[in-house]
Amino acid sequence: MPPADPTLTLQVQTLYAEHNGWLQGWLLRKLGNTCDAADLAHDTFVRLLGRQAANGFGSEPRALLTHIAKGLLVDRWRRQDVERAYLEAIAHLPAPEVPSPETRWLILESLCRIDAMLREMPARVRQVFLLSQLDGLTYPQIADQLQVALITVKRDMRSAFLACLSLDL
Repeated sequence: MPPADPTLTLQVQTLYAEHNGWLQGWLLRKLGNTCDAADLAHDTFVRLLGRQAANGFGSEPRALLTHIAKGLLVDRWRRQDVERAYLEAIAHLPAPEVPSPETRWLILESLCRIDAMLREMPARVRQVFLLSQLDGLTYPQIADQLQVALITVKRDMRSAFLACLSLDL
């Protein structure tokens, strides 16, 4: 990350001094865990430091902090859902086939990035892609099932494949 604008750094320091305690309390009520609340509060301020310019934080800094923290909470919950599903999937593996902790972490990171990519796709593109890749349907079958033209399915698959190619795993 490039060095932050000194003005921005000062603004974030001031915001931190004035609102960090409140933000941690708000997050504690959502998470029920002091350590996780402190981590997410820290991540919220780091996100603010990642801004490119110091445009000020408006007249309602707590609204901005809440907005950023909610996004981080949602990301955390999604990651936990992906991790839970992955751990359930590997729980049935024989002991010699269970991935090492390092491999599990790498796989989990990849799964979270794939999940984020899928969430960013338009709904129909995602549906077409999943019908093709997970259900094994052919393009004509997908077109019939979704009642769209075959060219639409091909166009949607092209969009999905481009999203996959842009994903740096």
